[in-house]
Amino acid sequence: MAAIFKRRPGRNEPYVIQYVDHLGKRRTRKGFTDKGLTEELAGKLESEARLRSTGMIDPSQERIAQQRATSIELHVTAFQESLSDNTPKYVKQTSGRIRKIVTGCGFVSLACFETEPVQAFLRRLRKEEGLGHRTCNHYLQAIDAFCNWCVATKRLAANPLAGMERLNAAMDVRHPRRALTAEEVAKLVSSARSSGVAIQCYSGEERARIYLISYLSGLRRGEIASLKPLSFDLKSPTPTLTVEAACSKHRRKDVLPLHPDLSAMLPAWLRGHPRNAKLFPGLEKRRTWLMVKRDLERVGIPYRNDEGIADFHAAGRHSHITELLRSGVSLPEARELARHSDVNMTMRYTHIGLQDQAEAIAHLPSAVSADQKLVSEPAIEPNPPLPEGTPKEAALQMRCRFCSATGHWGSTVVNEASDQKRLNPCESKGLGNESRQLSKTGKVEAAGIEPACRDRWTQTSTCVVVEFRFAERSASSTRLFSR
Repeated sequence: MAAIFKRRPGRNEPYVIQYVDHLGKRRTRKGFTDKGLTEELAGKLESEARLRSTGMIDPSQERIAQQRATSIELHVTAFQESLSDNTPKYVKQTSGRIRKIVTGCGFVSLACFETEPVQAFLRRLRKEEGLGHRTCNHYLQAIDAFCNWCVATKRLAANPLAGMERLNAAMDVRHPRRALTAEEVAKLVSSARSSGVAIQCYSGEERARIYLISYLSGLRRGEIASLKPLSFDLKSPTPTLTVEAACSKHRRKDVLPLHPDLSAMLPAWLRGHPRNAKLFPGLEKRRTWLMVKRDLERVGIPYRNDEGIADFHAAGRHSHITELLRSGVSLPEARELARHSDVNMTMRYTHIGLQDQAEAIAHLPSAVSADQKLVSEPAIEPNPPLPEGTPKEAALQMRCRFCSATGHWGSTVVNEASDQKRLNPCESKGLGNESRQLSKTGKVEAAGIEPACRDRWTQTSTCVVVEFRFAERSASSTRLFSR
């Protein structure tokens, strides 16, 4: 039984309700200044607690219903706080894309979320702002992550946007990248060292070191910016570099082996540098594409061509992964060195052209010796001349490819009746007087046509006709082939 009382005496003081909920906990609820209305509210609270305890009302569904009715901004703010472990740039982009979709679709609560308004808004956004397919997929990925978070935190029973198809990013590539060859990377490094000018606050020698680390290790720009002398272990039998989890893209600590050339150059680079100071401070905020563009153009290498652009990410990480596969490294090994969770992502960084394919197919072991063909075939002799006395009506001469027998017939003759039937198969149809033999012996086959036979036990020939020879036809003959 609920208790109703006033904390302080007074005419305008509200009543207070104390009752036991479905979990057995004592709850306190503020009532009204009118005692009758407060008693009705207390009865309602007791009735609902009894229904929940007996299972007539599902508390979890009731909680979800309450969350669906609250303001959407409260949920977006809570989701933004849950992303605080990521980089500030990622948090800002993701929350900004979610708010843009919510405002554009006119959503005021979670109950308003539907697939069709989101699709319509993204189509309108793509037309008005000229967004590419990949950028639209990023918007859809952000709002989908928000809905999944709402399901995980018991704010929604299910994701209302589940199943929305992504756009095919391959159909609208705005910035295709290309990998540089090892020779082009060497020219890029040499161009930076001999330039004598500073670009983006980095001297030529500093840019050359950045290019070499990016190409020989495959590190991303932000990971290179986080490197310190403490990140390198040059004294172990296998020299390594370490990328801390806070600076790694997948938020895991990575230990990578060093290239022998890089491990030989690092002692001179690190000499005199504070062990806990960054080697390239501020690199993650610099326009590294501009550095690469100017250093490439100085040696006559185009920054953009038909294959794509060669920005910092392409000249470093893309070239690193591509050259790994060109040198014979297996795809699983390249995936581990690139620190990708899926081999399909590694394939996106691989730029294998037609020349690479031609070199690969040339390494296929040949089954043909110098003086022998892959499949030996007997030489086809020319047709022998027509025997003397052969009628001119016998116009078509054929040879079998494998047995080289002129006028070969492959079926076994069973009796005279069947032999006579084969000589003139159309006699029973009233065409006997009009028909002519194809050869003197009557033993001729056309390619791909089996001899007519009613006996299922009769073996037929599988010879293939490869040559035809037409002789002069007599003027008196009116038909060569029966219909």
